[in-house]
Amino acid sequence: MLNLVLFGPPGAGKGTQSAKLIEKYNLVHISTGDLFRMHIKEDTELGKRVKQILADGLLVPDSVTIDMLEEEVKKNPQANGFIFDGFPRTVAQAEALDVFLTKNGEKINGVVQLDVTEEEIKNRIAERKKISGRADDDEDKLLKRIDEYFSKTIHVLPYYEKQGKVASVNGIGEIDNIFNGICAAIDAVK
Repeated sequence: MLNLVLFGPPGAGKGTQSAKLIEKYNLVHISTGDLFRMHIKEDTELGKRVKQILADGLLVPDSVTIDMLEEEVKKNPQANGFIFDGFPRTVAQAEALDVFLTKNGEKINGVVQLDVTEEEIKNRIAERKKISGRADDDEDKLLKRIDEYFSKTIHVLPYYEKQGKVASVNGIGEIDNIFNGICAAIDAVK
């Protein structure tokens, strides 16, 4: 089984690249952001709890996120592997993911960090907002999410670097060139 973490700030291209990776490696994509948006849209109890937290541009508590993620993994017992997008965002989440996967005889094979400048991120999200109309792409919320990434989430990388699992890929350029860089990093850990 191939389990990957796709790592990068909001707007780095994780969703775009995940779609291509799913097709090439036949993986199941688990985006915590997509899951939260689905729960909000369906007005579930989780959706109601998460809606205000996301509206404020903050991170959902680890326990809620981890429970939701484990539920998604269990829904796909025949998967060839998973792409974790937007998770883990804290060291505690990374540790919990390792414990969960180990209990199931699995592990994170690699972490691909998409390296993108803050200016590029802002430009991409401005374009994405025109197309998708996502509420979390509001400029004030975006700045909070970028700040959360660089003040909190970025600290997850050393956790995986100590395990020798991080590959940094330039996330600026043509989509296919970025994809080829990601595939080279993945093929090195398969």
